[in-house]
Amino acid sequence: MNIKQYLDSTYLKTAEQAGLSEKDNTKVVEGFIQEAIEEGFKLIMIRPDKVLLAHQMITKAKSDVLVGTVIDFPDGTSEFDVKIQEAQSAINNGVDELDYVINYRAFQKGEINLVKNEIIECTKLGLSNKKVVKFIIEVAALTDQQIIQISALIKNTIISNFKENDYQNVFVKSSTGFFKTENGLPNGATVHTIKMMLENSCPLPVKAAGGVRTIEEAIEMIKLGVKRIGTSSAKAISQGEISNDNY
Repeated sequence: MNIKQYLDSTYLKTAEQAGLSEKDNTKVVEGFIQEAIEEGFKLIMIRPDKVLLAHQMITKAKSDVLVGTVIDFPDGTSEFDVKIQEAQSAINNGVDELDYVINYRAFQKGEINLVKNEIIECTKLGLSNKKVVKFIIEVAALTDQQIIQISALIKNTIISNFKENDYQNVFVKSSTGFFKTENGLPNGATVHTIKMMLENSCPLPVKAAGGVRTIEEAIEMIKLGVKRIGTSSAKAISQGEISNDNY
């Protein structure tokens, strides 16, 4: 098993969130991109405004590392047109994978048709441009029943509207890593939540994002059936070290 081919090396902090100047935060992003190139990780996951930078660095290095970004991050509640425009801009800048935060708040309110339409149109845009699409469901904001239901909703919507050979390119993803939980509860992937996602989203692949901090935890997730792992500590995990990062 080449663990690096499961790892999406991730840096999604804004300058303000990182407590840095824009210039210094861009340097951190450049460091993550360069590390992904040198280590041969599957993908580098960055904010939309850094997609072009990543695309240029990876192209210059003649690397196979993919470029991913987050759309409508981290809340997922923007108007549909805003979501689509942000995704189209990322496509124009050379992105390979689009990780949309699904409007899980609308789902919780019972606005199922709104969510279905979002799934269909966001997937159409991605697949028509030969991009991988992922839907972040934010497991820490959902009950177990809601995790089961939204995973099944994504699966059933994709099966009803797309071809079988598209399924491998539409993921269900656990978390943004930015959701604020109470009482120290995990805000990322856990074995419990991932099992529910896998059972209810199959045949769509699953990405475990956040919460994986050791190579043993990563291997456990992969053995469960996860196809990707999002982490800000890809190098530490791949080298068998323990990560202290929250994501």
